[in-house]
Amino acid sequence: MAASIQTQPRFFYPPGGIMIWILIVVELLTFGIAMIALAVSSKENPELFHQSRLHLNTYIGTLNTIFLLASGFFMAVAVQETKNNNHKLTAKYILLALSGGGLFLILKSLEYYVKIEQGLTVGHNTFFTYYWLLTLFHLIHVLVGMGILTGLYFSVRKGITPERKENIGAGAAFWHMCDIIWLFLFPVLYLIL
Repeated sequence: MAASIQTQPRFFYPPGGIMIWILIVVELLTFGIAMIALAVSSKENPELFHQSRLHLNTYIGTLNTIFLLASGFFMAVAVQETKNNNHKLTAKYILLALSGGGLFLILKSLEYYVKIEQGLTVGHNTFFTYYWLLTLFHLIHVLVGMGILTGLYFSVRKGITPERKENIGAGAAFWHMCDIIWLFLFPVLYLIL
């Protein structure tokens, strides 16, 4: 079986497996369509969107961007350490990636709390409907990603096997998707509108 996989074009057997990449493409398309809808809505009422955006804290958004990018970096290093068959360093870097995700969640929760206290909830106006739907959908992905990374952390502590390498590749691909989505959401919501 392994020999037949290696003779097939790599396109059908990307790191992490084809199914994770199909999921990633579907998720990116979903977020892309939602952001296009946001852009169209913002053109219909630019002043409302601009004034609403001013209620977002760009410092929190920037810090969250840094946390996710650092987390993605640590996950990339973890993948590299699996190639070196170093399960201790792999586990360490997965834990660091999880820490970045945890910091993101703490800061995002604080931001949500402030918005709710200010009455800027999902029904406040069209901008905040998009803000809540997009950021909550992203937050769900971060939570799922952290669950995946937690499972990988405990798995890899037992050692590195070919199956675990594949799982770490898939988990890293999903985690990087969360980074990519945030790298589009942050400027669109916090900076441009």
